[in-house]
Amino acid sequence: MRHALLLAVLAAPALAQIPAPVASDYEAVERTVGYYLDGGTQGDFELLARAFHPDATMRWVADGEMRDVNAVDFFREGMRNAQPSDRATRVVDVTVTGDAATATLEIEYPTFTFVDHMTLLKLDGEWLIVSKAFTRRPHAHDAG
Repeated sequence: MRHALLLAVLAAPALAQIPAPVASDYEAVERTVGYYLDGGTQGDFELLARAFHPDATMRWVADGEMRDVNAVDFFREGMRNAQPSDRATRVVDVTVTGDAATATLEIEYPTFTFVDHMTLLKLDGEWLIVSKAFTRRPHAHDAG
């Protein structure tokens, strides 16, 4: 009990320094991930790229191994001749703590759904995606 009280006393000043998120932070994070979602749906690389820090990473597992690329470079190459996509997107969750945030997104195609876990930082007053980790979830009728 004494250790828990000591920990609470020591942690209180650090926690007090984390500013409470305001509605505008949530809205700004949603706007940023919206650039990503809308840019991908519309096949518009410039719109999508507005969401990312230039050094943002993208990670996923393929054949049991972690893959790691620069997100902006990946999309620049992958969207060279992009056309609008027939897909549904949604923001599942947004959490903001001070100048850090996470967002979970779903991008649904006819046979599978991408689930994206984004990490964002507020840099110079602007929310940017700095990391994306994702997985591909097959739909039940496509799992066989």
